[in-house]
Amino acid sequence: MRVDVTAEQSLSPESAVSAEKDGYDAIWFGETGHDPFVSIALAAQSTSRLQLGTGVAIALARSPMTLAMTANDLQLVSEGRLLLGLGAQVKAHITRRFSMPWVQPIGQMREFVLAVQAIWRSWHDGEKLDFQGDYYSHTLMTPFFNPGPNPYGPPPVLLAGVGAKMTGLAGEVADGFMCHGFATERYLREVVVPNLRQGRGKVGRNLDDFEISGLPFVVTGVTEEQMAASAAGMREQIAFYAATPAYRPVLELHGWGDLQTELNAMTKAGRWKEMGGLIDDEVLDTFAVVAEPDEVADAVLNRYQGVFTRMHLYLKNEIDREVLITIREQLRAG
Repeated sequence: MRVDVTAEQSLSPESAVSAEKDGYDAIWFGETGHDPFVSIALAAQSTSRLQLGTGVAIALARSPMTLAMTANDLQLVSEGRLLLGLGAQVKAHITRRFSMPWVQPIGQMREFVLAVQAIWRSWHDGEKLDFQGDYYSHTLMTPFFNPGPNPYGPPPVLLAGVGAKMTGLAGEVADGFMCHGFATERYLREVVVPNLRQGRGKVGRNLDDFEISGLPFVVTGVTEEQMAASAAGMREQIAFYAATPAYRPVLELHGWGDLQTELNAMTKAGRWKEMGGLIDDEVLDTFAVVAEPDEVADAVLNRYQGVFTRMHLYLKNEIDREVLITIREQLRAG
């Protein structure tokens, strides 16, 4: 089991340097307050072993050509350590924040990944660039704009998602899947893994060489006050995700579909602070591992063993660095 860490929202490479020193396998940079590609470029200059991942970069906000170039450059400067995590985002962000078209997200993502891979093949293998789809078309690549083969090869592509269709797509066109934190053990085993396997089957492959990155929610603390604060923060986080219509299938699997309707109505009314109150202990325990620090690793492994090939814990509170290192080593040993 590879154990990773999520970067702080900062352009400083300090978090990557610390992650490498502490023995983590990878660090993931989200696309929130900063561009993850800039963060990775900086981190690559200050580390030598740590894998560097986008967790995630928003694909549909970009052109396949510009992303292919950026990822190729980062694979080069990091000496082959890039993990290219891509996500579709939701319609409101793509159309209203990025001002980009939203037509059919599964079809768009499928073509996006295939287009990027076709562009890389034109550089690495000399294959004529002739990708023509319903949403993207790339048919021009002259020597002046061709960077040539990358000595480290193209980076692995991991797709992020929750729904069955996006999950199946990841199995079909990507090298791995990034599980959303808002995914219960039951949902992972009954929906995610079977759809990944089905997607791999479409291209004559299985899950043996396929990366599945997990992001389990964890509630923990060394004092009662820390445990309570961690639980309160996680209830708010679960409520935030549960209000999203695209994530309703996870709740419906457990018979909690009405919770999504209620929480979504609260977001529209601006009642954000009240939403966590709807997440009772049963829902919290289903979505999150709730355990003392010395029991976290066993609890996580008992729940997710055989599903994830790597993971990074989703925490809502500060935990002592030495405690986290101990948990990491226990996860690796398990």
